Amino acid sequence: MKYTVGIAMTPLHELPVLAKTAEECGFSSIALPDSLFYMETQTTDYPYTPDGSRMWNAETPWVDPLIAAAAMGAVTSTIEFYTQVLKLGSRNPVLLARQVGSVAALTDNRFGFGVGIGWAPEEFEWCGAPYARRGKRVDEMIEVLKAILGGGMVEYHGEFFDFDKLQMSPAPTKPVPFYVGGHTDVALRRAARVGDGWTSAMIKFDDLVTVITRLRELREEYGTADKPFEIQTVCIDRFGKDGYAELEDAGVTDIISVPWVFDGIAFDGPLEAKQDSLRKFAEKFI
Repeated sequence: MKYTVGIAMTPLHELPVLAKTAEECGFSSIALPDSLFYMETQTTDYPYTPDGSRMWNAETPWVDPLIAAAAMGAVTSTIEFYTQVLKLGSRNPVLLARQVGSVAALTDNRFGFGVGIGWAPEEFEWCGAPYARRGKRVDEMIEVLKAILGGGMVEYHGEFFDFDKLQMSPAPTKPVPFYVGGHTDVALRRAARVGDGWTSAMIKFDDLVTVITRLRELREEYGTADKPFEIQTVCIDRFGKDGYAELEDAGVTDIISVPWVFDGIAFDGPLEAKQDSLRKFAEKFI
């Protein structure tokens, strides 16, 4: 079992210190959240809370996850980083390939690319991307990203993206793993078809078991069942030694946790207390 530290809504100046501490404690990875901006009025419900409200406000700190990975990678040597998840729909895949390739190079391949579509129409439209047909567009984006990151001279001629031969160097010396997020059947199909793993938002155990069963069925359907596949999860009703054993038995390979939350420490709480929480968690479970 791998253990990953989630750093959503953490003050930015703490990130390098927490990354070093997590590495010292034996955590596998840092999970990097993504939020472009806070719109004053949301026109669509946030899909992962019961009432559709956001869990943060206009003052909550966020950082571009790729920049965060590069910053934390500079002060560590073994711990890995993955976006959990980066919203593809509002981005340009050619520009994004340059950024992802750069992070992979600067961290010596310690970067995994967790991807999703994005839930807010404002993030698409205000960044110049269409909200309509976003799923099909993201499918093409993944193809573009994988082609460019694979190295060499590549071209792409699709419905949404079209370019002649180009090359970005250096290409990653190892394939960048793609972890696909989303709980809908369309998202699970995407994960089974093109992903190196699936990554969850907040989810209950019974729902998680249903998802894992469905992913196994879909991977058989797409002929990808023999390939390595990560199950990264934020399970909200299984904790502690027994709970983590249940998750492992269900097929989870990577538990994403925020250890200081268990100790009643706020996201903007003392840095030293968060470090102590990482050490306590590692001593118990890692």
